[in-house]
Amino acid sequence: MDDKTIMEGILLTTKGVCDLYMHGAIESSTEKVNTAFKSALTDALCMQDTIYKQMSQKGWYSTETVPQAKIDQVKQKYASAN
Repeated sequence: MDDKTIMEGILLTTKGVCDLYMHGAIESSTEKVNTAFKSALTDALCMQDTIYKQMSQKGWYSTETVPQAKIDQVKQKYASAN
């Protein structure tokens, strides 16, 4: 297994953890539990950001720039749906 594949796995796992912590914060029944989940979520989001930045620097996580015309088209589509 190469480094890129390992990093992709770590990133996906971290994103899953973020999702779990977010739902834990939303569904928590006490302030202490809510605070614990929010703190864990913040830490996990920072970790996810670090992993993403490392992958991006190596060219392993590329994004594409969307033309403004395409963004405007989508905005119009959903604005007219209301």
